[in-house]
Amino acid sequence: MNQEQVAPAAGGESRNLRTRIIAALVLAPAAIAIAWAGGPLWIGLVVLAAIGMYVEWLTIVGAAQEKQTVAAGIAGLVVSGLCLALGHSVFSLVVLLLGAGAVAAMSQRSRLWSVAGFCYAAAAAFASAQVRLDDAYGFVALIFVMLVVWAADIGGYFAGRGIGGPKLWPRVSPKKTWAGAVGGFAGGLAVAAGFAAFGLGKITPLLLLAAFLSVVSQSGDLFESAVKRRFGVKDSSQIIPGHGGLLDRLDGFVAAIVFAALLGFLRGDADGIGRALMVW
Repeated sequence: MNQEQVAPAAGGESRNLRTRIIAALVLAPAAIAIAWAGGPLWIGLVVLAAIGMYVEWLTIVGAAQEKQTVAAGIAGLVVSGLCLALGHSVFSLVVLLLGAGAVAAMSQRSRLWSVAGFCYAAAAAFASAQVRLDDAYGFVALIFVMLVVWAADIGGYFAGRGIGGPKLWPRVSPKKTWAGAVGGFAGGLAVAAGFAAFGLGKITPLLLLAAFLSVVSQSGDLFESAVKRRFGVKDSSQIIPGHGGLLDRLDGFVAAIVFAALLGFLRGDADGIGRALMVW
């Protein structure tokens, strides 16, 4: 009887893993190709993703029915994206600030949560565009962040499932374990070692950067889980088969890319973030 109960669950888990892998094999190459193209195409993708995350966030916090709040945020993200496509980063930031104010003014309930969702999506879009902006190093820096996040996710998944052990933060994310966190950390370091082996940076700075990005990425995952737990939501949506919603899939990347953009800006300037990240 116990075997009969376990078998379906195991089969369901196997099917879910296959679905996740198939979705990743389709989406990852597309994202990399658009990142390679850069320019308006990449900015268009990150703005669309930001809009999707913003709408999912409003759905989670119960504010998606406020059409004026939805419209104000989308308008802010679109106009900001147009400014970025035209090379006006400062104007883009001004538009985002005005957009946050418009969302606050339009919100009738959950105002703080609605503004937080807009800022979350806006930060993701702006940081993703700024990291890619550098023609010489932008693509390499962006792919480095992507691969570290993906490796942390994959390493955490298989280490957590295979090793198990004590939970990392059961109140927020019951399935995540310390073994998974270590596995994700190791996955990020492996990416750094690979980049160094191919001459795409010095090993020590890359390892340090990957270590920080791995921790930040996993923290971003926990943050999104905490928001969903606060509102009693399991998945932000079902738009990506096997992965849930955009917030579910991009939570770690959002945290990592914002951290990378801030670090690059502090080390260089707004137009040289990619170089500042990869050249030490």
